[in-house]
Amino acid sequence: MQKVKMQKVKIQKKDHEQIKQEFHQLQTHQIIGIAITMFVVMLCAVLYKRPGVLGEYSMSSLVAVQIVSIASFIVFTSYNWRCPACGKFLGADINKRGCNKCKTRLR
Repeated sequence: MQKVKMQKVKIQKKDHEQIKQEFHQLQTHQIIGIAITMFVVMLCAVLYKRPGVLGEYSMSSLVAVQIVSIASFIVFTSYNWRCPACGKFLGADINKRGCNKCKTRLR
């Protein structure tokens, strides 16, 4: 009961414009994270298929770099992709209109 009241007070303290701004920043960070991860994964694939580009690397080291970059992105997403109003995870949709937990409009 007390926790629900605290969440409502927290939501009321932030105005809608501030929430929209914070969500836009989170969305931008998420897109940058996706781009970096995709770049690293694709670069490793290219280095494996064309070993003369930047030198020869073993397949196991390239796969390890890909796994670490994907795992890092997952950890980053779990901390970054949260509702600015209630702090709950926003789910898989990057173009969310609102939070499913607290029903706050994000756009």
